[in-house]
Amino acid sequence: MCYNALDRHIEDGRGDQTAVIHDSPVTDTKHNITYKEVYEQVSRLAGVLTKYGIKKGDRVVIYMPMIPQAMYTMLACARIGAIHSLIFGGFAPKELSVRIDHAKPKLIVTASFGIEPGRKVEYIPLVERALELTQHKPEKLLIYSRPKMEQVSLTPGRDIDWAEEIAKAHPHDCIPVESGHPLYVLYTSGTTGVPKGVVRCTAGYAVMLNWTMSAIYGLKPGEVWWAASDLGWVVGHSYICYGPLLHGNTSVLYEGKPVGTPDASAYFRVLSDHGVAAMFTAPTAIRAIRQQDPEASLGKKYSLTKFRTLFVAGERCDVETLEWAKSVFKVPVLDHWWQTETGSSITATCIGLGNSLTPPAGQAGKPVPGYNVKILNSQMQELKPNTLGNIVAKLPLPPGAFSTLWENEEMFRNLYFTKFPGYYDTMDAGYMDDDGYVYVMSRVDDVINVAGHRLSAGAIEESVLMHKSVADCAVVGLEDTLKGHVPLALCVLQNGVDTTEERLADEIVLQVREHIGPVAAFRKVIVVKQLPKTRSGKIPRATLASLVNGKPYKVNSWEICAINYVIVK
Repeated sequence: MCYNALDRHIEDGRGDQTAVIHDSPVTDTKHNITYKEVYEQVSRLAGVLTKYGIKKGDRVVIYMPMIPQAMYTMLACARIGAIHSLIFGGFAPKELSVRIDHAKPKLIVTASFGIEPGRKVEYIPLVERALELTQHKPEKLLIYSRPKMEQVSLTPGRDIDWAEEIAKAHPHDCIPVESGHPLYVLYTSGTTGVPKGVVRCTAGYAVMLNWTMSAIYGLKPGEVWWAASDLGWVVGHSYICYGPLLHGNTSVLYEGKPVGTPDASAYFRVLSDHGVAAMFTAPTAIRAIRQQDPEASLGKKYSLTKFRTLFVAGERCDVETLEWAKSVFKVPVLDHWWQTETGSSITATCIGLGNSLTPPAGQAGKPVPGYNVKILNSQMQELKPNTLGNIVAKLPLPPGAFSTLWENEEMFRNLYFTKFPGYYDTMDAGYMDDDGYVYVMSRVDDVINVAGHRLSAGAIEESVLMHKSVADCAVVGLEDTLKGHVPLALCVLQNGVDTTEERLADEIVLQVREHIGPVAAFRKVIVVKQLPKTRSGKIPRATLASLVNGKPYKVNSWEICAINYVIVK
């Protein structure tokens, strides 16, 4: 993996091309790093890891902010066959400790701090508290001290200083591994239950990622690509680090937010500054920009002459958000659908294969080569077009998909392959139209059963978001003695909206009745200041459903941001 991402390009004369652009509005810095410079840092870091006993098959936990050193560590682990487990920087000690105990790393690589808008997050105290909770104790802690700040005090015998070790390290060659050798373990669950550590094999992942950069995203080597995600998520693994570098692209590593760093023009500025050809972000980021600046007046001052395509994924992209993004970015906006388990998209508009850049609104593309997607009911009968059901993929899964769950083959088989034998259960609900486009409506658990009618929370949310005053929305099932459940909409309003909640609710109810029909039994709307979101931008609907129904619920630290608004309301 590392040879194909770095060494190969240098041998082919691409060494002086920019590999990574670190754009950090939170530190007011921009840094272009060439393939040669990345290679130098990665090969030296691989030497440091081997010096401290890391060998093929050992695990290394990476707990770092959005800085190039996090990518260097991923690639250095791959270079020597170590298995990295990158954990979102800033995760609370409890979540971090669960993952450390499960992965049992020989070494942890971390940084002095991360930066969120308006505050600095000290990482070392978080790691220290996590280690107090763990049974497994890693042998070493490799610490990168961010520049222009006071140095971290090291614990003698345990802590290693990044800068000192890199300065005296010797470059280390790539160590070959078997095609099925695990590249990384990526955790998808919270602190409840047994952790789900998705295992990704090396060879199939490399082939698949390299292929998708051109076939799906339509990029040529040398062009600038930006996945506006976090390295801690599968998007960051696949399309900030490995995919772009394998394909010989320049990857933007952005340490900032869509709004607030400094304002709603941030994405436009990055696209313009770096000549980005194609971008990938979550619909929730687009909604945040639209809420703050409905006319995109701040972004319009930037020239986007090189920008060709905007891809969205992570949550269903409603038609209103999609059309707004098209109008302000003035490029095709293409929704596609994939999961941590798959490592790349299951359905997409494959630009490199000649797919239409104007697909129907609301779809997430057609099945990507390698995925045989079906819509089944609970009795494993294939459903007619335009009928809501369970989205599954016929086995075998293509290269790049997960091979197992770390140290839990039983959960791997039972969770994903038992309910629909012969198929991978995506646990998403949706339908396929007559032309083969797939519409992913919601998680199966988010389908609301209203008097025997199965309604998609995503479809109702889309109808609500068509109202000009609504910026964001979550629909959950509210228990009802007569109908079993009825939909409840929690709505965030656009900035500057001046209307009564009663009037707004009446208008939204009428709108949903027009688009979904009276069968939805939709009559309940609550205005909230903010919706809780996971770090990857997903709404924890199961948590919200438990909350509004007065049932016990557990809130992970990364979901808690707005729960209080709902409780107070």
